[in-house]
Amino acid sequence: MSDLVVIVYPTIEKAEAVRTELLELQKEYLITLDDAVIATKTDDGKIKLHQMVNTTAAGAASGSFWGLLVGMIFLMPVVGVAIGAASGALGGLLADFGINDKFMKDLAGSIQPGNAALFVLIRSMTGDKVLEHMKGTGGVVLKTSLDNEKETALREAISGPAA
Repeated sequence: MSDLVVIVYPTIEKAEAVRTELLELQKEYLITLDDAVIATKTDDGKIKLHQMVNTTAAGAASGSFWGLLVGMIFLMPVVGVAIGAASGALGGLLADFGINDKFMKDLAGSIQPGNAALFVLIRSMTGDKVLEHMKGTGGVVLKTSLDNEKETALREAISGPAA
């Protein structure tokens, strides 16, 4: 079962730096992320999601490959690529995995314009080592599905002095 953590930062740059740090920790096998998305709110109140993976582009690339392969079989590679890219992009656009986009937009509606909310879906982690790396990163915990003890430890770590 995955845990959701949402932390609000004063700028998108700070949220991106923390997301990058978490991705580095994932390379060290200290944390396993299912998703990490940054939501920002513009001055006019619009919410923009900065996804880790662009599913539309990934779908188009995959569809192009398979379309080319099928097109080669029927001696129509250009048509195969075009049809494959279009269907792959549509499939990628409709695919929504990880954190629900509507949930993120609704929750991000409560942040101030200019702020950024980092949504992290954590499958597993080595808590003490991850919290050590998160020390002093700042931010305000907006929502978590962690138990009270872990949530308190997270709040203390991000508000404490840098490691």
